[in-house]
Amino acid sequence: MPRQNWVQVAVRKTPKAGVSASGDSVDVVERARGGLSVIMADGQGSGPAAKRISNWVVARAAALIAEGARDGAVARAVHDNLLALRGGKIVCTLAILSVDLNTKSLVVSRNGNAGALLSEQGAAPRFLNEDVPPIGVHQFTKPAIMEKRLRPGDRALIFTDGLCNFSGGSGAFEMHALQEMVASCELEQAGMPAAMLADRVFTAALQVGAGRPSDDMSLATITVEEESKELGEAAIRSIDLQFPY
Repeated sequence: MPRQNWVQVAVRKTPKAGVSASGDSVDVVERARGGLSVIMADGQGSGPAAKRISNWVVARAAALIAEGARDGAVARAVHDNLLALRGGKIVCTLAILSVDLNTKSLVVSRNGNAGALLSEQGAAPRFLNEDVPPIGVHQFTKPAIMEKRLRPGDRALIFTDGLCNFSGGSGAFEMHALQEMVASCELEQAGMPAAMLADRVFTAALQVGAGRPSDDMSLATITVEEESKELGEAAIRSIDLQFPY
């Protein structure tokens, strides 16, 4: 029976407790030469002002990716735009997680303390935690970029600092706890669907803060799986979305 590779994407986000508008923004866009990208930005502060900044950053990045720009060039261009418009007074983190079907690669681009975790088949999950400045402040800011060959069994997560506290404080996952959580999900079910993995991680992160996050929290996961497929069966692409109002 033929085999078909499938990419699954799941996004989860919630605002800081007591704040109606999240300062994080997330979007998924198709790439001009095949594939897709998840774009995540965390605006300075929280609430409507931070949301306006992160929305603008994500919209600019999405437009450039849809036009065919590469992720590194996108991050540089959005940084230059924000720096020119706001004079270095606005800080924003930016993460782009891409499945590039033109190059058959998985790409993670990061600016600021945007978190990323990569898990490959047969290997322990590892953080991509190279220190890199956020966008919007310093001249000549470049992203940290990881690119690897796309293979079944790959799973990657990007998230804002509301989900994982890199300083080791309370109110969010500690780094080792997040690694252990993802590893335990793999042990429980090899090839766990992206939506299930995202739900497990996000629910556990909320429990750390007793259901009242001290910061905006966002998480996106991508998984790559290989499944059997009947001859003649359509390869249907699908997107499911739900949000409170």
